[in-house]
Amino acid sequence: MAKKLFLIFGPVLLAALLLIALLFSPFRMNHMSTKTEDKAAVALSPNVLKGQIIKESALSHKQFVPFFGSSEFSRFDMAHPSVLTTKYQRRYTPFLMGEPGTQSLTHYFQMQLVTSQLKNRKAVFVISPQWFVKKGARKDAFGFYYSPMQSATWLLSRKASSAEDRYAAKRLLNMPSGKANHTIMMALKRVADGKQITKHERTYLVYEMRLLQHEDQLFSDLKMKNNQGKIDRIAKQLPDHYQLKDLDQLAVAQGKQNTTNNRFGIDNQFYVRRLHDKAKKFKNFEQNWSYVQSPEFSDFELVLNQFASLNMNVEFIIPPVNQKWSAYTGLSQTMLKEFDRKIRYQLQSQGFNNICDLSDKGNVPYFMQDTIHLGWRGWLAADQSIDPFLTKKQKAPHYQMNSKFYSTAWQHQISIKK
Repeated sequence: MAKKLFLIFGPVLLAALLLIALLFSPFRMNHMSTKTEDKAAVALSPNVLKGQIIKESALSHKQFVPFFGSSEFSRFDMAHPSVLTTKYQRRYTPFLMGEPGTQSLTHYFQMQLVTSQLKNRKAVFVISPQWFVKKGARKDAFGFYYSPMQSATWLLSRKASSAEDRYAAKRLLNMPSGKANHTIMMALKRVADGKQITKHERTYLVYEMRLLQHEDQLFSDLKMKNNQGKIDRIAKQLPDHYQLKDLDQLAVAQGKQNTTNNRFGIDNQFYVRRLHDKAKKFKNFEQNWSYVQSPEFSDFELVLNQFASLNMNVEFIIPPVNQKWSAYTGLSQTMLKEFDRKIRYQLQSQGFNNICDLSDKGNVPYFMQDTIHLGWRGWLAADQSIDPFLTKKQKAPHYQMNSKFYSTAWQHQISIKK
C-alpha cells in the first residue's frame, strides 16, 4: 500500500521539493536577450522598475544609460530622449526609469538592486517640483513600485549604521510596505536605532532574497509594454540630420498643431481627457501650494548619497511649470523660484554641479506638453545639455555629503540666501 502511494504521490512530492530547492538556490534561472533589454529600456513597466534581472542585464552594457524621473518619460513626442537617440543613432540608449508616482524614495530603493551596474556610470535625473509637497511621497504610489527584494538587498548590504541608513529605515517604516513583512520590519527597526541586524534576520533575508530574485527572473518580462513601435513612428517625422534650428521649427509647428482647443498651451488630448470638464475647479486652486517644505528633500538626499557612494556623474534636469496654467491656478512664481534656489543649493553645496535648469522657461511657447511635463521644445532644450554630457568626457565629480539634509529643519526651511 505504501509503495502504491509512493508511486502515485512520490513524483509530485519530488517535483515540489526540486522546485523549492531551485527557488531558494543561488543560481540564476534564465538569461535576458538583447531584444528584451531593448524593449525594457522604453517599456515604462512597473515590473521592470521594481525588479532586478532586466535592469541588471541591460545596465551591464555601457550603451544603456539610466534616466531617472517620473511620468514625463511616458509623454513621447518628437524630442523625447528615446526618440532622438533612435533617429540619430547615438552611442547611448536611455533606459527609462520612471512612471507616474515614482519619486526619490522609490528610486533609492530600486537602485539597491543594481549598485554594481551603476558604479562609476553617468546618469540623467529629472527633478519634478511636484514631488516636493507637504506630505512627500504618496504611500500607495511607493507601495506600487516597491518589492521586498529591494529592502532585503539593502538590509544585507548595510555594514555600519550611518545617517543615511537610519533615515532610510525610518522612512520605509513609515510606509505600509515596510511593515508588511514582520522580519523585514524588525530588521528595519534595528537599523533605524543604529544597530546591526541579527544573524537570524540575516539568514532569513538571504533566502527571502533568493526566492524573490527567482520570481523576478521567471516573471519580470511578462506583460511588458512595447513602446518601440510608437517611438519609431515619431522618429520617422524628424529630419535626417540633426539641426537645432530645423528641429525647433518642427517643434513649434507640432506644438501649435496640438494645442488648438485651449488657451494654456496644453496638448489637446490631455486637455480634453483631464481638464476640460473641470477647468473651473482649478481656478486659484493652487494659491496656497508650496514645493519648498517637504520630506522629499531628505528623500532626495538618499538618492544623492547613493550617487556619491557609487561615484556616479549625474546630469540633473529641473523642468518648469506651465506658466499660463500656474497663473490660472494661482501657483506662486515666487515660491517656484525659492524651490529652485533650495534644490540647487542642496545639489551644488555637495558637489553635484551638472544642472540643466529650465525652471524659468515656463512661459516659452510649446515648451511644455501639459501643465507640468516637458513637451516639444522643452525636451529639445534639455537635449542640448543631455547629449554633450553623455557623449563628451566630463570632469570627475568630488562630492562632500552633508547629513544636515536629512534633518526636519532642512525639510522645513523656506528661504535660501543667494
